[in-house]
Amino acid sequence: MSRIHPPAPELQVERWLNTEAPVTLESLRGKVVVLHAFQMLCPACATHGLPQARKTRQLFAAKDVAVIGLHSVFEHHEVMTPAALEAFVREYRYVFPIGIDRPSPGSSIPHTMRAYQFQGTPSVVLIDRQGRLRLSHFGLLDDMSLGAAIGQLASEDVAAPLIADAVHEEEAEGADANEGCGDAGCPVG
Repeated sequence: MSRIHPPAPELQVERWLNTEAPVTLESLRGKVVVLHAFQMLCPACATHGLPQARKTRQLFAAKDVAVIGLHSVFEHHEVMTPAALEAFVREYRYVFPIGIDRPSPGSSIPHTMRAYQFQGTPSVVLIDRQGRLRLSHFGLLDDMSLGAAIGQLASEDVAAPLIADAVHEEEAEGADANEGCGDAGCPVG
């Protein structure tokens, strides 16, 4: 049974790191886009999400797969500044483009995070070669599951309709309703 996949919302980024020009989803059309939303003070982001993004960048050809980080801060705004993020990115040697999600006046949830309806960080999004949202997952996602999903999307003809639903249905392991950040991620309060 086929699903209709909506177009991925454009990224609303205040500033980019590790790229000469702003990155747009339109400019990445024809590639599979792997978007890792994170906060630098989120334990699961630092120990799993960002290393997974780095591995993804290393394992898949740049002509087929684009890896993007999105720093989506919804807590501790006063310490997770652009300057702190620059130092963090440099210290950990992340070289893929990283956007700073545009803050929303009057809300702790930034624009792109709201548009994608992220439940917290880390979150992984897969966008197919046609710019359609194919997966949005909050929490830890197994490397094998992510790699299989990326591989399937990368091997699809541009007109192919679906990715396996198994990854869509996978629960965020360890994510719970407890307040605060933990090993499984940082849920939106």
